Amino acid sequence: MKEITLNATVDNVEKVTEFVNEQLERIGCPAKAIAQIDIAIDELFSNIAYYAYSPEVGPATVRVDVEEDPVSVTITFMDRGVPFNPLKKADPDTSLSAEERKIGGLGIFMVKKTMDAVDYEYRDGKNILRIKKSM
Repeated sequence: MKEITLNATVDNVEKVTEFVNEQLERIGCPAKAIAQIDIAIDELFSNIAYYAYSPEVGPATVRVDVEEDPVSVTITFMDRGVPFNPLKKADPDTSLSAEERKIGGLGIFMVKKTMDAVDYEYRDGKNILRIKKSM
């Protein structure tokens, strides 16, 4: 397990992505899975940056756990911001054109579709969101 804690700002999305990618490269993660995980990091960490502490800034921790048999990675996002479960938001109606759809929700929808598992809990004053990707 490796983890990084830094301020939840959009400027730090790149640092989080680099940190996670270092762990993924160590286990020989396929390029497609890395791309999907990078999109998930961008969406989830950006959401924390924009909404968890708004208008203030607070810390967020990102933890990477690797399982070996079968190979999978679990990435956990933790913050002490406003309690919010993004998984409760209804999925967007993708049958509608972009102009007809309501704004928002597409990023979380993509995360749910590309990861093998996504779960959320609020425990001990923390938002805890986990994504899991099997190799």
